[in-house]
Amino acid sequence: MENVKNMHVFEPAYHYNDDGKEHGLLSKFEPGTRILPAGYQVDPKFRPLPVDIVFERDVAVTLRDGVTIYVDIFRPAGTEKVPVIIAWSPYGKSGGTAPRTINLFDMLGLNNGMLSGLAKFEGPDPAFWCAQGYAVCNPDTRGIAHSEGDIYMIGRQEGKDCHDLIEWLAVQDWCNSKVGMSGTSYLAISQWFTAAEQPLHLAAINPWEGLSDAYRDMTMHGGMSDLSFTKRLQVNHVGKGGREDVYQEALRYPLANNELWEDKMARFEKITVPAYVVASYSNTLHTAGTFRAWRRMASKEKWLRIHNTQEWPDYYEKSNLEDLRRFFDYYLKGEENGWKQTPRVRYSIHDFQGGDLINQPAGEFPPKGVTNLKYYLNGRSRAMTTEAPAQDTKVFYDAKPGAEPGLASFTIRFEKQTTLVGYPKAHLWVEAEGADDMDLFILLQKLDIHGNHLQQFIVPNQGAMMQDLTERGGSVLRYKGSNGRLRVSARHLDEKLSTNDVPAHSFDRVEKLQPGEIAEIEIDLFPIGVVFYPGQQLRFVISSRNDLGAIMPGNPGYVPDNKGKHIIHTGGLHPSYLQLPIQST
Repeated sequence: MENVKNMHVFEPAYHYNDDGKEHGLLSKFEPGTRILPAGYQVDPKFRPLPVDIVFERDVAVTLRDGVTIYVDIFRPAGTEKVPVIIAWSPYGKSGGTAPRTINLFDMLGLNNGMLSGLAKFEGPDPAFWCAQGYAVCNPDTRGIAHSEGDIYMIGRQEGKDCHDLIEWLAVQDWCNSKVGMSGTSYLAISQWFTAAEQPLHLAAINPWEGLSDAYRDMTMHGGMSDLSFTKRLQVNHVGKGGREDVYQEALRYPLANNELWEDKMARFEKITVPAYVVASYSNTLHTAGTFRAWRRMASKEKWLRIHNTQEWPDYYEKSNLEDLRRFFDYYLKGEENGWKQTPRVRYSIHDFQGGDLINQPAGEFPPKGVTNLKYYLNGRSRAMTTEAPAQDTKVFYDAKPGAEPGLASFTIRFEKQTTLVGYPKAHLWVEAEGADDMDLFILLQKLDIHGNHLQQFIVPNQGAMMQDLTERGGSVLRYKGSNGRLRVSARHLDEKLSTNDVPAHSFDRVEKLQPGEIAEIEIDLFPIGVVFYPGQQLRFVISSRNDLGAIMPGNPGYVPDNKGKHIIHTGGLHPSYLQLPIQST
């Protein structure tokens, strides 16, 4: 850990404006305890409380190194001991009523009135959980707002801090000694790192879509320095001390072979706690990391549900809350409610036409009966077939910025209904002309029988503004197909972690292309669940630019450093293919 500390870059934290507005209506520092009666509304925009709630505000908790953080605790009124659920993130504990949260939900078409305003952004709502006999703890983590210390972003320090909070909560006189964690995005990320610290009283976790490797999932996806979202996240680091500048760290340490990035990869083998993991195929920030954690975590009791929308509406949907309550009731309250009979995997199948299937039961992912089938690229016909073309054919496109079309695509038309569910991958032979590297972007599109690209909004708002925001960006809000990316100089595979389904790159070296060199590469693509009806097509797009754009609206998209021409070799001695997981009928 000492080497990691020496590698960290710290800058002054952004100013915390304690005006009771910018960071939420309850953001002022006012330690004390009060009763929020049933019917109480923090603001007319939000739902009234269904039960009396004890609100312990700005409670001081001392961590192992002497740093004090402040937490808000919401718990049912009464004397019965209850379990507690932690919402751990650097977002302010009062952020549920912050203007940025309200405006974001309005933009997405989510009703702010479905929550009480007491929930931390992306976290469990005390209005629901206190009524079910749970407490909720919203911390301001190290360095945030009035909490002491410097702010860290993703890594073991957060895991250790949350470990200490768990052990403190477990011995409070109102707690039954059982602690759980829940939440989406950053609140899911923190659970991988906390669970790996193995706190004694952590009884169950519920990571609801969250990256698990800051290098591979966020700063250097595919080996490309794509840092705009990292910089955006750091704007949330408000307080009186310093903040870790991961943006600068990524510029300083562009390869993954050091302790800094190892610290920011979850230690999956240490995660043994019961887990209910929720994922989607469509989240361009979280999907790869959530599935990676699900595959590699050591927990013997783990469940996976793959939904078909965006994480926030899915997290607060009533039937999903009841499902989660059953999980927590079993592990945090000891209720024999049949939870263990829940299928270990429930997956969804998109059809992009309003006929999605959800909650398909399975014992594993991919489900039994899925076979990986290679579809070989034919550079002459631009079709894909299950037999490799005998003749070697090259496909060229101009890779310079602004060049059109800047991509090459290949199609399959399915003659019978075909379902893909599992992990696709691209295995390509590529060459650069006039360059020594290539940034490649892959997209699997579903086309209708007329060749039109089918897409799916995964947030309620489908209006003109949302159309605009997601046309060339906002990729987590509009699902356009399974995707992947790779800088060819980062093509070296990690032999220990790569499988036939999912190639894993080491990102520990730079192997530039020599003139005339034909490189064999594998690109991992996001897991998929899509049905194709007779006559519909799959289009496999290889592009010199990121046509999905940035993760969220208002964020700059990644601009690749491509030049010259890209050459895709097909057939003969260089049989490039797309491997697809085909479900038997």
